[in-house]
Amino acid sequence: MKQYYYNLKYLILAFMSLTIVSCSDKNEESITPNGGDITLENPNGNDDSSNNDNNEVYADIDFSNWKVTLPVDENNNGKPDEYQPASLKNFGYQTLEPVMPFMYDDTDDSSLMFYTYPESSTTNSSYSRTELRELINPSNSRENWTLLEGGEMTGRLKVKEVSENNSSSYNYHRVIVMQIHGIISEEDVSTNSFSSNNGPPLIKIYWVDGYIWCHKKSLVDENTSGDDLIQPYSSSNNLWTDDKDNLGYVGYDSFDFRITASDAKIEVQLNNDTPIVYQDISLDKWQYENYFKAGNYLITTDADAFSYVKYYNLSITH
Repeated sequence: MKQYYYNLKYLILAFMSLTIVSCSDKNEESITPNGGDITLENPNGNDDSSNNDNNEVYADIDFSNWKVTLPVDENNNGKPDEYQPASLKNFGYQTLEPVMPFMYDDTDDSSLMFYTYPESSTTNSSYSRTELRELINPSNSRENWTLLEGGEMTGRLKVKEVSENNSSSYNYHRVIVMQIHGIISEEDVSTNSFSSNNGPPLIKIYWVDGYIWCHKKSLVDENTSGDDLIQPYSSSNNLWTDDKDNLGYVGYDSFDFRITASDAKIEVQLNNDTPIVYQDISLDKWQYENYFKAGNYLITTDADAFSYVKYYNLSITH
């Protein structure tokens, strides 16, 4: 009988201990400490917590107005494959098998990885990319914005790894990580009977051997005017040239970058450094509409080349 009471007492104490631990765990789950890894809002616009069962934190990117271009042509239509915002947002990109090798989460540091290599390229380019393209109207890529309307893109990112360059003076292959790209408006295409709406890239942000460079388009002849100011752009087009500025060294470290566009003015800023401001006659005469781009645009066709770029956050405002 004495042994019976001893066993019963042991069972009661064990049950009470489990109850206390269980209550303690529930209380801890209901409290989110400041600076913790639990996020209350999902930047992808997904209210379903099933994608975040392990409290994994993803890059702060809202895909509602971004499509992605991949370096491959799996559907054999002669163009790089693209996926629209509707299939990317709400964590859709995580389950798209064609996208997964090229754009995927790294929850170790809450980043989104962009991987690319030379394969399939877009019109008027020899280079491949895994790159986001802004769509202010997700259902119509021909709706874009003017400098007068303006806009701003900000992001935190880093170049994770780039292949060595053995065919030029650069140590590593160059990568474009941000752009403002020009596009001819529907009205101008129709009025001038253009066969293409492709415009020049107004701003290109390069990673070059660890340094961040800004290339800004300027008129070769500032006296150019009228209908000559707008025409389909190609690599052989001699209307525009690049003004180039070195903004500083980042190496393989993460950095913040901002591009702000307004009427006849562009401002670019690396981290908290003094911004570079472009405000000139070429911007005053810029007749193209525009859209933002961000990601991993590898500037080489070398067979064994590759690049990895991480984004921690990315946002656009107009």
